[in-house]
Amino acid sequence: MSPDELQALIDDATYDYVTGDAASALEKLGRATSGAPDSPEAWHALAEINLSLRRLDEALAAGERAHALRRSDPLVIATLSRTWMERGDKARAEQYGAMARVQGWKDELSAPPPPDAGGLR
Repeated sequence: MSPDELQALIDDATYDYVTGDAASALEKLGRATSGAPDSPEAWHALAEINLSLRRLDEALAAGERAHALRRSDPLVIATLSRTWMERGDKARAEQYGAMARVQGWKDELSAPPPPDAGGLR
C-alpha cells in the first residue's frame, strides 16, 4: 500500500465515522492497519474511533501500537491518557497526560523560531 493510498483510506475512514458509518470506518482502518502495520497514523485513527465508540480495550490496544511506533507523538500519548481515564485508571491517565505535555513542550522548543516580526525583539 502506497503512502497516498494509506492516507486516502484513513481519510475515508474518518469521513465515514463523522458521517455516522462507524462500521465502514472500522473496516477501512482494519484494512489500513493490515496493509500498513507500521503506520502510527492508521493505529492512532483506529484508537480514536474506538475510544469514541467506548470500545476501550480496542482503543487501548490500537493506541499502544501507535505509541510503540511513534513514542514521541503527543497526540497519541494524549489518546492513551484519555483512554486510561475512561477505563477508570486516573493515575495512569495522569502519567500519560504529563508525558503528552512534556513532549508537546519539547516539540515547541525544537521548532525553528518564527520569522522576524517587523524587527521587534
